[in-house]
Amino acid sequence: MSGSEIRVRIAPSPSGYLHVGTARTAIFNWLFARHYGGKFIVRIEDTDETRSDARLVQPILDALKWLGVDWDEGPYFQSERMARYKPYVARLLESGNAYRCFCTPSELEAEREKAMKEKRPPRYNRNCLHLSQEEIDRKLSQNAPFGVRLKIPDGATTYDDLILGPITRDNNEIEDLVIARGDGTPLYNMAVVVDDHEMGITHVIRGNDHVSNTFKQIHIYRALGIEPPKFGHVPLILRPDRKKVSKRLGDKDVAEYGHEGILPEALFNFLCLLGWSPKDDREFLRREELIRIFALENVNPANPIFNEEKLLALNKEYIKDTPDYKLAEMVAPMVVAAGYTTKYWLETRWLYLLKIVGLLKERSRRMTDFVSLSEYFFHGEFSYEPEAADKQLIVANLPYLKGLMTRFEGISDFSKENLEAALNGLAEEMKVKKGQIIHPARLAISGISVGPGLYDILETLGKAEVIMRLERSIKYVEKKEGRNNG
Repeated sequence: MSGSEIRVRIAPSPSGYLHVGTARTAIFNWLFARHYGGKFIVRIEDTDETRSDARLVQPILDALKWLGVDWDEGPYFQSERMARYKPYVARLLESGNAYRCFCTPSELEAEREKAMKEKRPPRYNRNCLHLSQEEIDRKLSQNAPFGVRLKIPDGATTYDDLILGPITRDNNEIEDLVIARGDGTPLYNMAVVVDDHEMGITHVIRGNDHVSNTFKQIHIYRALGIEPPKFGHVPLILRPDRKKVSKRLGDKDVAEYGHEGILPEALFNFLCLLGWSPKDDREFLRREELIRIFALENVNPANPIFNEEKLLALNKEYIKDTPDYKLAEMVAPMVVAAGYTTKYWLETRWLYLLKIVGLLKERSRRMTDFVSLSEYFFHGEFSYEPEAADKQLIVANLPYLKGLMTRFEGISDFSKENLEAALNGLAEEMKVKKGQIIHPARLAISGISVGPGLYDILETLGKAEVIMRLERSIKYVEKKEGRNNG
């Protein structure tokens, strides 16, 4: 792509947190800008006072930063640009491409109801289009409230969408839209046109639910005599129930995925694949590679389904690909917050945490799994899985637990090889399969029935801790047996 510098933007409204649909659109814009060496701009569309909440601006920006979507300009705020819109509205009125509409809300509603009864499209009837200047001046002198409507020309409008291809719409399908209030305060479509023009936006890449707005905005551009940017409408992300992901439906915001243990690199990668493809079978694509290969030509216009299982599978791959020391830096505050240990304890046992992370990373689909799977590495006062305890911590298995404890006490080099040899020797001596000893031993040591290799756990915990936990499990069985007999 040649010509002037590429300039794109994301323009969230602070009416809710950043959900995945807006985040994916931001990512597409960001990749497009980075691919062509252009600029990515953030603009906060906060002119709707009834829906905007200034407290949500920072969480939106923080979510973009967390995803690694940095911006070159902004954030700009529409609410701080109000004076810039009025000259454009005045220009449209002076040129005759817009007119004042003094119809009251009740009059407009009555007209719409009449149109629907008569099975006509409920569009504005242009009642105020042909008011004389005398009538207009009289209403203005009476301080009659009004809105400013754009006069939509006859004919049809066509534009070439970067993703959807050429789209044509009859102009009579669009009513004369209100573009500003009487004081010159712009409504959405007018503000967007002015902002995009003044910020030099060359490409508007947004959800395909904005196609109808695009036609309205093209009419505003033409009425102002301004060349519109190129438009590309990406598919909407659908939930499994095929409803559009949205703030109103309570869909999770981007920050929640972080709290739930999704790595930002994984979510970034996953969102890229919702509606876009590298045109091969690859799914694990690092940011640098995505910048290199991203092209709007590879956007599929069909609306994709958000599959959280696929996200978790991809997140697992990113966890496995992350160096242990980086994972440990993320896990450390999480296990402290869970109450397993203290920051000071971890600072003096960093290699121990690295070993734990290394053992658990193959089993973790979320970063939070490192917390849920690691408690027994930090203390021995855990509860046993009830169902597993009923099956494994029973009197019939006491000889295995006691025999294992005796053999472990005699090991000076508490290594995986020696531990495995000791358990194998006990199994041969008692003429049982190794599993009959491994299962109750695992539960006695960790409190859970699944996890990393038993010998890895034993070696990591160390001799003193393992002996103590075996002894605890033996007392548990004996006490339980005493209760049962009583």
